[in-house]
Amino acid sequence: MLLQDRVAIVTGGGRGIGRQHCLELARQGARVLVNDPGVGLRGEAEPDSAPGGPADDVAAAILATGGVAIADHSSVTSWDACAALVARAVDEFGRLDVVVNNAGILRDRMITSMSEADFDLVLAVHLKGTFSMTKHACDHWRAVGKAGGANSARIVNTTSGAGMFGNVGQSAYSAAKAAIANLTMVTALEMHRFQVTANAISPVAATRMTPNATRAGNDDWDSMDPANSSPVVAYLASEHSGWLTGQVVRVEGNVVRRARTWTLEPDEYVAASGTRLDASELVEGMRRLYGTMPAGLQAPKALGLA
Repeated sequence: MLLQDRVAIVTGGGRGIGRQHCLELARQGARVLVNDPGVGLRGEAEPDSAPGGPADDVAAAILATGGVAIADHSSVTSWDACAALVARAVDEFGRLDVVVNNAGILRDRMITSMSEADFDLVLAVHLKGTFSMTKHACDHWRAVGKAGGANSARIVNTTSGAGMFGNVGQSAYSAAKAAIANLTMVTALEMHRFQVTANAISPVAATRMTPNATRAGNDDWDSMDPANSSPVVAYLASEHSGWLTGQVVRVEGNVVRRARTWTLEPDEYVAASGTRLDASELVEGMRRLYGTMPAGLQAPKALGLA
């Protein structure tokens, strides 16, 4: 088992992709703290699937198979709750090795219909929640390192195609997910010296957050199953992944792809003067850079385009 005796926190672990992450981490030997406040995607109260809510349901399922898990019902929108969650993992299990930031919520609106409250809530759950958990976990691992201890710690964040490419009606969600991808890279840079890696997954799955997703496969295989990305999370949470950090991994069914964020293209426009650009030259220069000049005009190469 890849994660024997490692301790993991999974936020948003009560349903959908998060639930599958918890089950897979436990299957690989991890002791799992399942975090889920038990509210709906829009913040409304929902009927509990277990007496204590979905987190208890997942913890019970893990315990029933001989694994180790405890449930937590706090919200990652609370700075103090995130600190308490890290402390609880250390108190209960004596250590913390993995944080999987998966908690999410939706407020899909066109920009002209988006309210301040909706925008703030999406960023509070996705971005602030991811940062808060990351900050408090990193505080713990930094203290371990400063005291002479050794870490083999892992942060696995959750971004999305909307964060990489944008999506109509998801201004808040896309902004939060893009920020999470960049936060992942910053965390990797800052925490490398404390033996902490940070990576993100971009999973493609049919969940409550993507009710219209098209499924494909057969009776034995569903390419949109929420469980498909969980083996990748288990690998990233393991000691075997210590060489990989600051990356975004796209998971599409049974395919893993490397995502390159904010890659500069080789094409370029060089100022005609050889010094500062002039705004007027960009009237044609920018069209040449993007290959949209009408046919018959000066070839891009003549203006310094590669």
